[in-house]
Amino acid sequence: MIEDYRGLAVFVAVADAGSLSAAGRRLKLSTSVISHHLSRLETKLGVTLFFRSTRSMSLTPEGQAALGPARRMVEAGEAALDALSQTSDQPVGALRITMPAFGERTHLRQSVWEFARLHPLVAISLHSSDKPADLVKEGFDLAIRLGVLADSSLKSRRIGDFARVLIASPDYLATRPPVRTIEDLAGCSFVALSMLPDRMTLEHKGRSVVFEPENFRIEVDSITAAKSAILAGLGVQHLPLGEVEAELASGELVRVLPQWNLPLLGIYAVWPDIGPQKNLTRRLIDFLVSRGGGVG
Repeated sequence: MIEDYRGLAVFVAVADAGSLSAAGRRLKLSTSVISHHLSRLETKLGVTLFFRSTRSMSLTPEGQAALGPARRMVEAGEAALDALSQTSDQPVGALRITMPAFGERTHLRQSVWEFARLHPLVAISLHSSDKPADLVKEGFDLAIRLGVLADSSLKSRRIGDFARVLIASPDYLATRPPVRTIEDLAGCSFVALSMLPDRMTLEHKGRSVVFEPENFRIEVDSITAAKSAILAGLGVQHLPLGEVEAELASGELVRVLPQWNLPLLGIYAVWPDIGPQKNLTRRLIDFLVSRGGGVG
């Protein structure tokens, strides 16, 4: 009976994640173990639950019929575990988290480490990348994302804000006429950052201007690389204030059009409300909110 329940839980995870390997990451099991439980369940039932190809898995008619009841069984089990874990002062489990790669000393990252110190029975696997991850397919319990969220079926909660500043190196600015107006800014070279939209909003004394750069010579895919290119005198870009405060203080970088500000953007916790770690994930999110979820 227990093996049947385990097999059904694996079946639901594979259906949600789309592959054996992704389901393994979600359940913290190897792909071979996932395959074993799924094959055992299919053999016992005498049906094939998935159409399999080298690139994808899709539900058979029998799999589609079984998914609803199996999902309700898994959800009932997770609800029971959540109810039991609520009574425990010492959480237990493992969390797989993805967050932006920049800012090794940020308050947000330090809050994650503080949570780990306070709860020694919680194992944390932290993956740092400025590229968005598919939480379900890649088996993440929680993602920290910056800016404007795209619509999705994932749960989300705003846990803080971060400021941005438009910056360049003095060496770069020395190579061109002074930048005193938005029109002057249009003539600057920009360091393109693939994770950010080119368009930006600038605000000054109640006035708001939408500006879209046109001149790009360098393109990068991370905040850290953008900062490096700007320090090298290759152009202008806006970056999180917490990431460049030291360089602004030392004069290695300077603000461009300092009388104009960029609106605050949100810091979001994003998570799939499935899997055995739902309650532990929510407990970490509450902790981050209580500590102030800033990146500065």
